[in-house]
Amino acid sequence: MVDEADPRNVGGHPLGSHTLGPHVVGKRVVVRRVLRGRTGPSGGPAFSDVLGICTSWADGTCVVQPETGEPMVIAVADIVSGKPIPPRPSPRHRVSAQEAQLRALALWPGLETRPLGDWLLRHSPASTARRANSVLAMEPSGVADDYAQVVDFYRGRTGRPIAAVLPDSAEDELFRSHGWVAESHDADTHFQVAGVAQVRRGLRGTRPPEGATLEEDGGLAVLRVGDRARGVAAYDRDWVGFRGIEVAPEHRRQGLGLAVMAALLEWGAERGATTAYLQVLGDNTAAQGLYEGLGFTTHHAYRYLALAR
Repeated sequence: MVDEADPRNVGGHPLGSHTLGPHVVGKRVVVRRVLRGRTGPSGGPAFSDVLGICTSWADGTCVVQPETGEPMVIAVADIVSGKPIPPRPSPRHRVSAQEAQLRALALWPGLETRPLGDWLLRHSPASTARRANSVLAMEPSGVADDYAQVVDFYRGRTGRPIAAVLPDSAEDELFRSHGWVAESHDADTHFQVAGVAQVRRGLRGTRPPEGATLEEDGGLAVLRVGDRARGVAAYDRDWVGFRGIEVAPEHRRQGLGLAVMAALLEWGAERGATTAYLQVLGDNTAAQGLYEGLGFTTHHAYRYLALAR
C-alpha cells in the first residue's frame, strides 16, 4: 500500500519507483515527472511525460533529449515512473508491407496491374515469376467479392491464381479457407531494407567489376559482367531495389556478386536513393548473413498461396 503521507509520494505515486538509472544513458526512454507546485486537471499534482534519448544521469539529474526541441533536465527526485523503450523504427520500417511491395513494382515495369480495392492484381505475359503473377494482398481489400474477382482475373491469364500474403494474417486465413495451400515448398520470403549510406559503408573497398556494362532499359539498370555475373536494379521514390543478382557457378566466391551490387547501388545513389531493398528466402541463411553484414534487416516476411492442384 502507498503511504500518501510519506514525503517520497506525490498523490499516491511513489517517487523513484522506476527502472531508470545510469545504465539507460544513450537509450530511448519515457519519463514521467511531477511538476511541483502545479495542480493537475483533477485537482491533484500535475505530471508531465518526456520521451527521448537519455544523454546524462549524474548529480541528481536525468537529461533527456526529445526528438525536437531543447534537452530536458529532470531532477531524479521528481521522477514518478519511467523505463527504457525500443528505438523508434526508421522511416523505411514505418512504411506498411503493402506500400513497400508497391514500391518494389519498379523492378517489374512491364506488369499488367489492376487495383482490387487495396489489393493489386499483377500479371506479366513475359515472366513466370510469382512476384509478377500474383495478387498482392497484405491488408484488407475493402471489396466484398475480392476473392471471386481474384479467381476470375487469373483464370483467363495464368490458369492458377496465386496470392502474396503476410503469414498468419486475415488474408492468409481467407485464402486458406477456400482450400488454398503453399504455392511451393519454398520458405517464406523476407523483404529486407537498409539505408543506402550504411550499405555503401559495408561495400567500401569493393572493386568495380572488370568488363562490366550497364544499360538502362525500361526504367531498369541492367549490369552485366560478360557471361560471369549480372544484376538488375530499379529506382523509385528514393528507394533502389535489386533482383536477379547472379554469378555463374565457376566464378563464385570471387566477390563478383558484391561487386555487382555495389555498382548498382551507386547507380541508385546517383539518382537520390536513400533506402535499398531486396528479397531473399527465409531459409537462405548464407545470403541473409551476407546482407545482414551490409546493414539489411527484415521489413516483413510474406508467403505465396495458390489453389491446390
